[in-house]
Amino acid sequence: MSAQRSTKPLDKSLAGPSIDLAGTPVSRSKRLPKADAISERERQVVERVGELHDVDFAAMSAVSNIYRVAGAVRNHMERDVLGPDGLSWTGFTALYVLWVWGPQEARHLAEECGVTKGTLTGVVTTLQGKNLIKRSSHPGDGRLVMVELSARGRTMITRLFPLFNKHEALVASALSEKEQIQLARLLRKVLRNVDSV
Repeated sequence: MSAQRSTKPLDKSLAGPSIDLAGTPVSRSKRLPKADAISERERQVVERVGELHDVDFAAMSAVSNIYRVAGAVRNHMERDVLGPDGLSWTGFTALYVLWVWGPQEARHLAEECGVTKGTLTGVVTTLQGKNLIKRSSHPGDGRLVMVELSARGRTMITRLFPLFNKHEALVASALSEKEQIQLARLLRKVLRNVDSV
């Protein structure tokens, strides 16, 4: 079943100075809080691109907000949770994948971390330099590289994960548990669709 795309022409009321993408009135008479500034930026986008293209504003808003939230969460986690241990988001993800699923061939680890094999090589080198992981040749094919947690890496991930999860709860606390479950379900639906496009 394909997603239905809205191709309605620009609603001129959206491009007006006091309406955001959702059609919510925006007051210019007071300083906008940070969350409302996003709606103001979206309104500015409507003004800029609405006259030029047949744009699906709902899809654009959904995707751009997924991107913004992902970046904000990543920055928060790297700064407040992972930074003190000198870990990047990808470094933490690699430790997590190895902790949960065990030793991985480097190519598969890159896929699970959502990075290229070249990027993973640098991450693995950094983690190995910190004695958090070990590299070895694949037993069945010496051309392939296997990556696994070291004892120190296992200690670090088991110490960091509860703090990481605590911050996941803090980040998601603006939503009720029911909304969190619904959001996760909807994001999985988008992810499945991206994989099939």
